[in-house]
Amino acid sequence: MRKQLIVGIALIFLLTTFISEKKTVFKTFNIQEIIIENNFILKDEDIKNDLTFVYNQNLFFLNNSIIENSLKKNSFIESFKIKKIYPNILKIKISEKKPIAILFKRKKKFYLSEKIELIEYNDLRIYQDLPYVFGNKEKFKTLYIDLKKINFPFELPKKYILYGSNRWDIETVDKKIIKLSNKNYLKNLKNYLNLRDKKDFKKYKIFDYRIESQLILK
Repeated sequence: MRKQLIVGIALIFLLTTFISEKKTVFKTFNIQEIIIENNFILKDEDIKNDLTFVYNQNLFFLNNSIIENSLKKNSFIESFKIKKIYPNILKIKISEKKPIAILFKRKKKFYLSEKIELIEYNDLRIYQDLPYVFGNKEKFKTLYIDLKKINFPFELPKKYILYGSNRWDIETVDKKIIKLSNKNYLKNLKNYLNLRDKKDFKKYKIFDYRIESQLILK
């Protein structure tokens, strides 16, 4: 009886020690630090604030999908890579979307990415000189793709304005207005690019291509 009692006490001691050590081992893998890389516009602390739920979670058992779901809510993030650094660090490499214009939609402002995706607007100095788009996002996407085909100088426009007749005006940074036709507007723009630096045309402020095969200068 005495021998069994001693064996029982020994087993309890060993099991308690094992469980305690196991808890200690797992605790060493709890996330203590989040490192954010490759972000230029987004602030480290803002991204980390969205990931506060990750701290003290076990790095070994962490499901990346919960991080992905949180990061995807930020419209400025294009893509990201998640790396676990044992024992307790989570590293996230961010790729940000690049705004190319500011869209006015229902009296609200949005940045437009190169893929013409909406990005939540913040008044960022680095993007204060972006051109404004007054019109439909999808129609601007069509226009933007077409402009890329002719290597249009995107530093030139100050405003893109869509009218109810589904045609665009482009106001330039040097205060010229290009009134495009509904059809063949790429032909209009090619003509304008050929004329704009010529001495005889610099005095004109309005280049009106709305009538087929005509250019009206004002």
